[in-house]
Amino acid sequence: QVQLVESGGGSVQAGGSLRLSCAVSGYGYSSYCVGWFRQAPGKEREGVASIYTINSRTWYADSVSGRFTISRDNVEKTVYLQMISLKPEDTAIYICAVDPSCQVLDGDTRAKYWGQGTQVTVSS
Repeated sequence: QVQLVESGGGSVQAGGSLRLSCAVSGYGYSSYCVGWFRQAPGKEREGVASIYTINSRTWYADSVSGRFTISRDNVEKTVYLQMISLKPEDTAIYICAVDPSCQVLDGDTRAKYWGQGTQVTVSS
């Protein structure tokens, strides 16, 4: 059974930093993509960043480019999202997902396996 567990969320002031982790277990293939998504109250889910496990090819939403960095540890099967210069508009539930087709590398918001999410709150 594929499981994704996010951690690292919390509350910070604007300008602060957080690092989110997404631990993947139960997925038997080494080649796949992991995407980070976020959903704020009353808004649609949006893609934030994604990464390919084999060559570390990445994609970022324009709204986070230059502030967020996605990375992977294939040994630990964990994907990280380093977030700096956080803004109040970054407040959302952040969710990671596995996408075997890697459409998330084009900003697609569809994926096959999803975590439960971790709350990020940025105050002004």
